[in-house]
Amino acid sequence: MTLPSCRIPLLMAATALLLLPSLAEAAPTAPYKAVQRGLQGLVAAPGGPPGAVATIHRRGRTTVLSAGRSDVRRPRRPRATDHMRIASVAKAFSGAVVLNLVRKRRLRLGDTIGQRLPNLPPAWHPVTTRQLLNHTSGLPDYTLSAGFAEHARTNPHGLVHPSMILDWVSAEGLVFPPGSRYQYSNTDNIVVALIAEGVSRDTYGDLLAKLVFEPAKLTETSFPTGRISLPRPFIHGYVTEPGQAPEDVTTLLSPSGAWASGGIVSTPLDLARFIRAYLRGKFFGAAQKRQQRRFVPGASSPPGPGTNAGGACAVPLPQPLRDGLRPYRQLPGVRSVGGRDRRRPALRHHHA
Repeated sequence: MTLPSCRIPLLMAATALLLLPSLAEAAPTAPYKAVQRGLQGLVAAPGGPPGAVATIHRRGRTTVLSAGRSDVRRPRRPRATDHMRIASVAKAFSGAVVLNLVRKRRLRLGDTIGQRLPNLPPAWHPVTTRQLLNHTSGLPDYTLSAGFAEHARTNPHGLVHPSMILDWVSAEGLVFPPGSRYQYSNTDNIVVALIAEGVSRDTYGDLLAKLVFEPAKLTETSFPTGRISLPRPFIHGYVTEPGQAPEDVTTLLSPSGAWASGGIVSTPLDLARFIRAYLRGKFFGAAQKRQQRRFVPGASSPPGPGTNAGGACAVPLPQPLRDGLRPYRQLPGVRSVGGRDRRRPALRHHHA
């Protein structure tokens, strides 16, 4: 997600997270020195985050590397057990929920908004669940709306209900015909979660707990949409600009304004555990995985290195990537990027 440009031009966090579930535990020797140098270089860069942490997991063993600080006021490095906002990586969680419901035949990828949420604007009715998940829906992105900007400016800590989020863009038509192209929209995952609530008759928070958090044993992961503070210990988020002192924006906005699009809190270790479970098919079956890997060419926002694509069924793990990570949109104090390395069965996720 992006905060309206009128408020903060660039948002960075005090952490960088790199999840590589294909490396062995060791001190930063040969395979790890490059990662450690990368973390140190990120922290030292003009406008870089104050701290960075990487978890590296292989064959049941985990290595943690870090640089800088989790809080600029204290000389403590970020830890893999520190809590943090995961921003748009939360979209992978909504993908896990929906694909689980598809596997159970509670929902079909071809089901439309008109079928499942008929009270939403008629112009949106032809959009399918598949198009929402792979960002080819054409729904307008609510984070670019005047309503979102006004709320962030006048009532940043105010609780936002998902219906209010959609009200900000409900008068707008589709940006393009559904399925005609790829364009990232945070609105997609709000609607996806509402569809999941409708077919299950559970709240989205309960669905996350039952279908994702508990099966993957994510004991430090939560969906605290009404809580602005983070569980302790936590990694602070900062606005960082060259030549200026970092500004702490950890509690600038209520996470309810991100909801299913980016409201989850986790730790580097828990997030690594989630991704391993995701890749191993913990949440859905082979048929859903095949659908998930039907990639749709398109540009990401903000742009990143390599060729980007949106994966059908909403695991935001674009491939192929030649030599870098694909950025996702930001929450205040958070920049989150991820990618899949075609050369090895590994997921890379960088949180800064």
